[in-house]
Amino acid sequence: MKERCSLLDTIRGFTVINMVLFHAVWDLVYIFGVNWEWYFGYGAYIWQQCICCTFITLSGFCSGMGRHTLKRGGIVFALGMGVTLVTLLFMPEDLILFGVLTLIGSSMLMVGALKPYLKKVPAIVGLLVSYGLFAFTRHVNEGYLGIFTHLLLKLPEWLYRNYLTAYLGFPHMGFYSTDYFSLIPWLFLFLTGFYLYQVAGEKILSVRWKGISPLNWIGCHALEIYVIHQPVIYGVLWVIFR
Repeated sequence: MKERCSLLDTIRGFTVINMVLFHAVWDLVYIFGVNWEWYFGYGAYIWQQCICCTFITLSGFCSGMGRHTLKRGGIVFALGMGVTLVTLLFMPEDLILFGVLTLIGSSMLMVGALKPYLKKVPAIVGLLVSYGLFAFTRHVNEGYLGIFTHLLLKLPEWLYRNYLTAYLGFPHMGFYSTDYFSLIPWLFLFLTGFYLYQVAGEKILSVRWKGISPLNWIGCHALEIYVIHQPVIYGVLWVIFR
């Protein structure tokens, strides 16, 4: 069991480090005015997408093997709401609405409630359909359906109405959030991780890997680090620049 956890914790720990570095660069560019053209390019976009996709897929994978998905989902969702409240009160210009914690918490609650029914779906079918839906709805926030960058169908404007539709994946005109992960398309990536565990979880977790101790430790405390990392980064950079 320790080896199994070590494999996941190492991957998660490496991803957490990348997340912290990415957000540190975001603070440098958007808050402290550092002019770094690379951050606005395709390379930074790929970096950011790799981080969030890994987190969401891993969360779905762990929900597939976990026994307390509803409880953990409630905790993560509450933390997401807490992040929204803190930014609303103290950093309204950098408000976070429906951020990644809200998305993961919501996904955990849904999967936890529906797990008996989800497991009745043949695992390989669930995996392929979930990933296919993620690919097809990847640009729903921008008003389109398609296959990744190939946009095939423009969605009607009446879908994009208010904060409830924004939570679902259809942000209204003027909606703004510095960290935005709607249910569509990201719930489908979470379900991809869930079914990945059903298809190959035992094989993946049986890989003999003792891990890398610092990464394992970070991976074990990923949620705590996520909650505190931005204030810490901001504080350090404020001391350096001010």
